[in-house]
Amino acid sequence: MKAPVSWLRQYVDLPADLSTADLAARLTAFDLKLEEILSSGISGPLVVGRVLNLVKEEQKNGKTINWCRVDVGAHNDASVPDAPGEDVPSRGIICGAHNFVEGDLVVVSLPGTVLPALGFEISARKTYGHISDGMICSGAELGLSSDADGIIVLEPGSAEPGDDAIEMLGLDEEVLDLEVNPDRAYALSMRGVARDAAIAFGVPFHDPADVEAVTAATEGPGAYPVDVQDPTACPVFAALTVTGVDPSATTPAWLAQRIELAGMRSISLAVDVTNYVMLELGLPIHGYDRSLLQGPLVVRRATEGEKLTTLDGVTRVLTAQDAVVADDRGPVGLGGVMGGEQVELAAATTDVVIEAAVWTAPMIARTARTQRLTSEAAKRNERGVDPTLPVRAVRRVADLLVEHGGGTLEDGLTLLGEPPVPADIVLRADLPARVTGVEISTVEAVEALEANGCTVEVDHDWLTVTPPPWRPDLTDPYDVVEDVLRVVGYDKVPSIVPVAPAGRGLTTAQKLRRRVGNVLAGEGLVEVKTFPFAGPADWDRMGLPADDVRRRQVLLENPLSAEEPGMTTTLLSGLLRSLVLNIGRGHSDVHITETGRVFLPQAEDAEAPIYGVDRRPTADELAAFGAALPHQPHHVGIVMSGERVRSGWAGAGRPAIWADAIAVVQHIASVLHVDVTVEAANLAPWHPGRCAAIVLDGVTVGFAGELHPRVLKAYGLPPRVVAAEIDLDALIEASPAVGPRPDFSSYPVAKEDLALVVDTDVPAGPLATTLAAASPLIESARLFDVFTGEQVGEGKKSLAFALRLRAPDRTLTEDDIRTARDAAVSAAQQHGATLRT
Repeated sequence: MKAPVSWLRQYVDLPADLSTADLAARLTAFDLKLEEILSSGISGPLVVGRVLNLVKEEQKNGKTINWCRVDVGAHNDASVPDAPGEDVPSRGIICGAHNFVEGDLVVVSLPGTVLPALGFEISARKTYGHISDGMICSGAELGLSSDADGIIVLEPGSAEPGDDAIEMLGLDEEVLDLEVNPDRAYALSMRGVARDAAIAFGVPFHDPADVEAVTAATEGPGAYPVDVQDPTACPVFAALTVTGVDPSATTPAWLAQRIELAGMRSISLAVDVTNYVMLELGLPIHGYDRSLLQGPLVVRRATEGEKLTTLDGVTRVLTAQDAVVADDRGPVGLGGVMGGEQVELAAATTDVVIEAAVWTAPMIARTARTQRLTSEAAKRNERGVDPTLPVRAVRRVADLLVEHGGGTLEDGLTLLGEPPVPADIVLRADLPARVTGVEISTVEAVEALEANGCTVEVDHDWLTVTPPPWRPDLTDPYDVVEDVLRVVGYDKVPSIVPVAPAGRGLTTAQKLRRRVGNVLAGEGLVEVKTFPFAGPADWDRMGLPADDVRRRQVLLENPLSAEEPGMTTTLLSGLLRSLVLNIGRGHSDVHITETGRVFLPQAEDAEAPIYGVDRRPTADELAAFGAALPHQPHHVGIVMSGERVRSGWAGAGRPAIWADAIAVVQHIASVLHVDVTVEAANLAPWHPGRCAAIVLDGVTVGFAGELHPRVLKAYGLPPRVVAAEIDLDALIEASPAVGPRPDFSSYPVAKEDLALVVDTDVPAGPLATTLAAASPLIESARLFDVFTGEQVGEGKKSLAFALRLRAPDRTLTEDDIRTARDAAVSAAQQHGATLRT
């Protein structure tokens, strides 16, 4: 809402020395947030001039210019160089416009004037063979209009040469551009802003809606017939008729200026008056050319497929949900949104039917969005207007048309319907104090509410509040609390940090996730956060087969992007997009990680029920709702590209390889005190020969390795990118910090090394698992050496394991160690292993 300060001061007795900045600050604190303070920005000598002499000169380029002598009063140049005509004090100015003649009053910017619309300071300069000592201004150059073809010609006798044009044209006016919340429709009017300013400063308010009442007689000779067939859509409809308006009458300068300062365009007297009253009172008003109407006005719902050409020249196809104002031909206006072209007020209009109506707000909001039509009327009607204003509004418009257009107000008012009565709100008197933490007495609360226009009844500890008609947003006790607080002052709310309840803190799982985060940071990985959305294009780039379970997603009703219609089932989709972005911006070595949830759908037929808000769902209903929700485990994703060890003065670096991804996963498992094994695997998007499955207690909880070349090509990534993804929740659940603690032995450990010869294609991981499980005395089996050569034979390799042996209840004997070692060798035979001698 753009509110000119001088217009605002007409309705509220603000202190004379109050600055615009202080006014804006107080209104912002009063819940009317300031966007900016608008002003013309013009400075310097901008004055009124009278054209004394005008000589047309045709130039070689075919352009005709005017060489003028202009009387600018006290600013005249007494020397008068190169002056055509009489030798009188004046200024010589070149002008290319031709919409003025000798004797006209014009606006002149003298040297030193700064016009923001031009972006430079006016100076005397030689052009077309003359010294142009200033500039005759157009409306566009002064920021008053978009017309740059013709200059501003002032009314004869409205000023004298040399008068200050900045003040005369209102170019010194400051305008508050306020952000109005959707629930404060009343503030989309000068009346509403002025009322809030009066409350904020505790000064008198002069209501512009206090106009002379009109007799509500539909039988009067001037009452235009109206039939409201849908009172639900239009609860109140009022109309007056003004006849004999002078078509040549122009909009008064002060009224046109106020409309334009408020952000609207001056069109004609009749249109400008309706817009002016809308800005003044906040109630949209529409005018019809009575000579173009055929039959009575009918307020009804549109017929499905009915058409209407609105004032913006667009032919719109209506639905049965849209309200229209129609005559015998059909719709002549889209109710509460915009009028129709058929009965538009034109330059020749003399008889005007003025309409002001109250429309159902949700219906207007729906129509405006369905028709994709944003208008000043819809903006106000969809938020809710004061239903008591229609009669006052049409009378205000009629009075202005009579005063400035010479029209005659016809007898008789058309008034149908009655404004709805606001519902009472009952609350405890101490609720404002309890909710806000501010000491607000009952007296203060009542005074604040009455200042806002509410009627308040006090009954011991209870308040019964009747909201004013212009406040449809006041519907429950907490709305009332907010209105009390904005009068008392938001700055009075104490800044108190809540005290954390004793005995609470991070859960064990949260602590372990933080521990994992520290490990990832220590590994040199940078944490990123990506959007959890993905789509078929991601699965195609990752090379997932058509039957891959990861392609089955939880789809969104309103996705942000049609290419990513569902929740992701793997963190790699977002990490790979992030890697592409970073490499595209010149980063060659990128090691990133993300810890987040993935969303795995439940059964195909699972559908979340929708319950009402009238009661709390039962336990069974909550269970049914929970059963339909997707499984949402925490995963850890890792992607590494480029050098893992940086090259430098100390020597050559080393690129990231598949083993680095596995090593990071093993490090995570170790800090969680979880034993995982690594097995060969084949799963997209990894390279089938360089992919490892991370196994925990026989269950695969993740994968790590090098990405497939086809995947890297699809993303436009360099070769040898490695990645890993694991189910972090599964590791945490298996951690001793969460699950049962293992038993520890206080007896000494025994160590045995074991070298086994196997085929070269036998993986070490499963073999180590087999060795560790061969005897209850073997705590662990760790691979520490791999050897190939003539000594073990072609197609063979030697794997050396370090065994740790310990008993829970005794020190091991030589026989115990030998028995356990033999059991390990025997168990290794299932992998084709023989003891190396």
